[in-house]
Amino acid sequence: MNAKTFELSPGYQISRVIRGGWQLAGGHGAIDREQAVTDLIAAFDAGIITYDCADIYTGVEELIGAARLRLARERGLDVAAKMKVHTKLVPDLEVLSRISRDYIRGIVEQSLRRLKAERLDLVQFHWWDYDLPGYLDALGWLDEMRREGKVRNVGTTNFDTPHIAEILKAGIPLVSQQLQYSVLDQRPANSLAALAADNDLRFLCYGSVAGGFLSDRWLGQPEPEMPLENRSLIKYKLIIDDFGGWELFQSLLRALKAVGDRHGIDIATIASAWVLEQPQVAAVIVGARNQAHALANAKIMDVKLTAEDRSQIASVIGQSSGPQGDVYTLERDRTGRHGSIMHYNLNAGKK
Repeated sequence: MNAKTFELSPGYQISRVIRGGWQLAGGHGAIDREQAVTDLIAAFDAGIITYDCADIYTGVEELIGAARLRLARERGLDVAAKMKVHTKLVPDLEVLSRISRDYIRGIVEQSLRRLKAERLDLVQFHWWDYDLPGYLDALGWLDEMRREGKVRNVGTTNFDTPHIAEILKAGIPLVSQQLQYSVLDQRPANSLAALAADNDLRFLCYGSVAGGFLSDRWLGQPEPEMPLENRSLIKYKLIIDDFGGWELFQSLLRALKAVGDRHGIDIATIASAWVLEQPQVAAVIVGARNQAHALANAKIMDVKLTAEDRSQIASVIGQSSGPQGDVYTLERDRTGRHGSIMHYNLNAGKK
């Protein structure tokens, strides 16, 4: 590993900043397809060679597939092969009780077609309801496709510590877990990080800028009123509330601003750089709406926080009250503040 890459599995190198695909799924405004492909390639040129998408992100696998094809056409297959693509497999809640090998294989084959690929670099598996026991079977079927050569690496998304332990005990060779991790939300450190360290499991982290809340834009601003303009902002405002409320959040922004000023960079870059330093973290997943954002995101990999920087940030985090518990536990309560805003059947009608 150097400052900009990480060996996630033997011989498999990713960039420490991953280009997120959620903002291309249509929930943040209309998408210009050609411009989106151009922007994806701009991230590649900036050193962000790894991309995150999902079966449930409408049109995003196809966009990344188009970017890979353009790279191959314009620069050759060797260059295109350097683009690493991580997708997710998120069975609908309503399907979980009748999950089958054919269903899992069908989602993988669909992603292969969309991404114009012969093998998926990493498939990250999500399961909505632990009370339904089919997740071990589903992961076993996914691992079958790894052994067949259609999947290179298997990971999980948003599983808690006991269930990761169960999956590892069942012999599923997990390389990563995608999860939420930020200066506002350190739930991965509560127990999962220790298990991950014992099993060489690495974290791919979303939420490092809390949907944009961890940015200069919100410094000194009054607390916004609900409902906010999109589900992402609502989600992360709830995290701010759990962290300790708006005043403590503003104290955190001021600390991040002071650190950023010493480095000549913005709050968001410092917030993501902090996550990159945490135990078991291989990469942060960040969105970008244009080429300028991609270039800014690449700077995350250049930041080296000092002891003074870490202490200043830790002094505010030490005053926080949460979020409490294990990874994604709050979000799994479908009647709670966090879980009630989730969408659970996002694959319906997309076949």
